[in-house]
Amino acid sequence: MRRRRLAPLLVVSVTATLAPALATSTATAAPPANPSAAGPSTVTRSTASPSAATGALKRYALNRYVKQKPQWKRCEAASPAEFECATIKVPLDYRVPEGKRIDLAISRIKSTAPGKRHGVLFANPGGPGGRGLYMPLGMQERLPESAQQKYDLIGFDPRGVGRSSPVSCDLEPEEENWLRPYKQETFDKDVAWARDVANKCKEKAGGTLPHITTRNTARDMDLLRAILGEKKISYVGYSYGTYLGAVYTQLFPGRADRFVLDSAVDPARAWRGMIQWWAEGAEPAFDRWTEWAAERSEKYGLGDTPKQVDRSFWDLVAQADEKPIEVEGQPTTGDDIRSGMREAVFSPKYATEAVVELKKAAAGEPASAKKLTAFAGSEGTGTAGAAAEVPSDNMTASFLAVVCGDNSAVWPRDPERYRQDAIKDKGRYPLYGDFASSIKPCAFWDKSVEPATKVNNKAGSLVIQNEWDSQTPLPSGQALHADLKGSKMVTVLGGEGHGVYPNGNACTDGTVTGYLLTGKLPAKDVTCKATADSNAEARKNQQPDVLPGSPLPERAPNRF
Repeated sequence: MRRRRLAPLLVVSVTATLAPALATSTATAAPPANPSAAGPSTVTRSTASPSAATGALKRYALNRYVKQKPQWKRCEAASPAEFECATIKVPLDYRVPEGKRIDLAISRIKSTAPGKRHGVLFANPGGPGGRGLYMPLGMQERLPESAQQKYDLIGFDPRGVGRSSPVSCDLEPEEENWLRPYKQETFDKDVAWARDVANKCKEKAGGTLPHITTRNTARDMDLLRAILGEKKISYVGYSYGTYLGAVYTQLFPGRADRFVLDSAVDPARAWRGMIQWWAEGAEPAFDRWTEWAAERSEKYGLGDTPKQVDRSFWDLVAQADEKPIEVEGQPTTGDDIRSGMREAVFSPKYATEAVVELKKAAAGEPASAKKLTAFAGSEGTGTAGAAAEVPSDNMTASFLAVVCGDNSAVWPRDPERYRQDAIKDKGRYPLYGDFASSIKPCAFWDKSVEPATKVNNKAGSLVIQNEWDSQTPLPSGQALHADLKGSKMVTVLGGEGHGVYPNGNACTDGTVTGYLLTGKLPAKDVTCKATADSNAEARKNQQPDVLPGSPLPERAPNRF
């Protein structure tokens, strides 16, 4: 998922046995298959067998949440009148619903044809840490009118993000650079940095961060469903949003209506494995790029064979390691080049043009800084486009809370393990292996308060995936499709970029829109072919100030 030295996303969960007894409401659906879901409008029993008095207290506490009446009003003076916002309260800890409450900022644009209305369509743009409050505006711009007639478009900033009781670790901009290449001479400093970040987060928000998890965000979605008086929700989730959607279907399968999961996270690899997949997925894309550039050697001059193109690239990296290459005063190191190329190679033309400009700069010739954006190391500060009250490190703090806290068991506790993994993976995946596998603050994060979510259900959903996706590689989408037994998958052969729907491709757009309108999944998996226009649309999501995984206008860091 402002950039942290080209840190990506994903693109991308937790529960000790929950004390049960949650509120019922007029919007009650069938209880979830997973009794630990402990979401609103359910009545479940805990294996802990709490006293009847305790259970009654919890039911009463949650019923109070369900009875909230959102006070809808125009979101901003400059926004369209139909774009309405409100704030509701949700429990910080669903195991103790009578305890601390936090805000959840929500938004909506009502169906344009109430007589044709089917229900509500929730959306999440990715992250973790991406804001979703403005998603209805983006969807209004891009969804066909027929879909806007069917649904109230519902947005929300996930808990801890944006206007939803935003969390902070009081991090300085340089501390937010969480993807660092392995170097023997700096590793001890990187370990100290990771430990310091984890400690600062604990000191600043130790009572809150353990509850900023995907499972709790899914519970918030279900509480919002009940407050809105809906029996089910439909949903469009991008990148990390696919994982959030999958977790919702696992906890509340009877309340999932039409779920579109675009550019998908493999639940089994949340979250260290997904970050490492950036390195694994980049290598076949790099090989594809060398072949593409070699076939066009007369135009670009990077080499007549893939091996020569490969050498041209690594010669540039070596040169920049010795002395950073400057473009319009901006120094670019070898690590910047490797990191930037990880994303760039998923679009061979873009990568080739960037390397050509880099070669010019290395030779002291004028070069286009615009074409080298991906290779420029930048730190960035603040949350672009956020309200003034949102802490500048909110995206990073909320990102770490989810990535480290959803499943702390996947993060080794011994720094030496990270060192060994980084050395090994740099050899296996030279472009990005050490970035992905080296030390992270998660090594020093507190143990998760809930177990991870194992996604394995039959809820209907539609998984959409580009073949060449830099953030969530194709095998990731295939893995989610396999976990969701009732799903169908749309694969875009030759598709480039992170985020598919809508992109102007009649095959993909038609399949997804048809599902949203009718609720009928394709009879079998669908294979579409990318077009030049659809790839160009998807590549827009690779720009450094656009949230990957969402083709909608929302600005955020380059993560899942």
